[in-house]
Amino acid sequence: QVQLVESGGGLVQPGGSLRLSCAASGSIFSINAMGWYRQAPGKQRELVAHITIGGSKIYADFVKGRFTISRDNANNTSYLQMNSLKPEDTAVYYCNADIKDTISWRTSDYWGQGTQVTVSS
Repeated sequence: QVQLVESGGGLVQPGGSLRLSCAASGSIFSINAMGWYRQAPGKQRELVAHITIGGSKIYADFVKGRFTISRDNANNTSYLQMNSLKPEDTAVYYCNADIKDTISWRTSDYWGQGTQVTVSS
């Protein structure tokens, strides 16, 4: 059994910063790509940032230069540092990871439960 747990969301003023964390736990053999997605009310879930096991990163155009994704492979954790936050960044943020578990020995796509980020004055 594998779980992803996000933390670090909250209410922040425009221009502020937040750091999200995503900790993977359970019967993990290996973690390949990790990513962060977000879903605003009435909108589809969209990719925010993605990082490979080797550290290659992809960012959505709307966060380039403001958000930074990173990972700690030793602790099965990914991070999303969000700076210069805007009201339009308000959404539920979900972490995602491709994980090979030690039960089925298959690689599957896992999601966290989501953490709310609200940017408002």
